Amino acid sequence: MDRGEPGVLRTDPVLEEGEDAAATISTSEALSEEEQDELRRELAKVEEEIQTLSQVLAAKEKHLAEIKRKLGISSLQEIKQNISKGWQDMTATSAYKKTSETLSQAGQKASAAFSSVGSVITKKLEDVKNSPTFKSFEEKVENLKSKVGGTKPAGGDFGDVLNSTANASAATTEPRSEPTPENP
Repeated sequence: MDRGEPGVLRTDPVLEEGEDAAATISTSEALSEEEQDELRRELAKVEEEIQTLSQVLAAKEKHLAEIKRKLGISSLQEIKQNISKGWQDMTATSAYKKTSETLSQAGQKASAAFSSVGSVITKKLEDVKNSPTFKSFEEKVENLKSKVGGTKPAGGDFGDVLNSTANASAATTEPRSEPTPENP
């Protein structure tokens, strides 16, 4: 490929947005007085067009705001609509669908794992309850209960034992009431 071919490789700079065309003209290029006048007229014309377009845009924006006001469309409603549309657009993407599916599968697996852990814990607690150590402890609590609480049948739970102990203790510490003339 020959670099000398016209149109193949451009050697002149491409102006970026906002870059002044006049700044790119080298000072070595001498413009005739006539060319300078032509460029000044063109510059004035472009500046005038930009001014006109700015005014037209401002008028259109004002008209748009007036129409929205008449229709009762507020900025908050616009934001809600934009968010809703954005959400709909996002949920329609394949990336969202794949992510949603993956998270759903992960949730199902986590649920199964928690269920499995719960089963294991339940089995371990049952094993502890049926262990000789626990049975021995339970018998000792029952013996203590019968000594302290009295005549309740065996097989009560630990809470019953605590309540009966508290009641027995309260009964022994209550002062006896003296008979009054109303209560002989």
